[in-house]
Amino acid sequence: MTSHTCNELTEMRDMLRDFVHERDWSRFHTPKNLAAALAVEASELLEPFTWLTTGDKAELDETKLTAIHNEMADVLAYFVMLADRLDVDLRQALIDKMVLNRAKYPAQKVRGDARKYTDYKE
Repeated sequence: MTSHTCNELTEMRDMLRDFVHERDWSRFHTPKNLAAALAVEASELLEPFTWLTTGDKAELDETKLTAIHNEMADVLAYFVMLADRLDVDLRQALIDKMVLNRAKYPAQKVRGDARKYTDYKE
């Protein structure tokens, strides 16, 4: 990730901090509450895809695309606020997780195969 990306995350975090501060909501934004809100918003993200064959963009009309856009923003907001509340460096968390994922899913072993790493036989 570039420093530009980190600056964008910082800007998002600061925008959300200001929004919450202006409304005196920080006392409600416990890690548990933020995680619960994140799960709810992620579930709402599924709604526009309900009953579609694949969910590819070609199947989505403007109403569904707008709903997805808004739900993705909600998911991102709660995700960034949760990371902020727990002092998680999202960039470093992703780097660390990719190290683990590369070890669990070596490209030469899993290319083109969607099974979970526990389903692979040596």
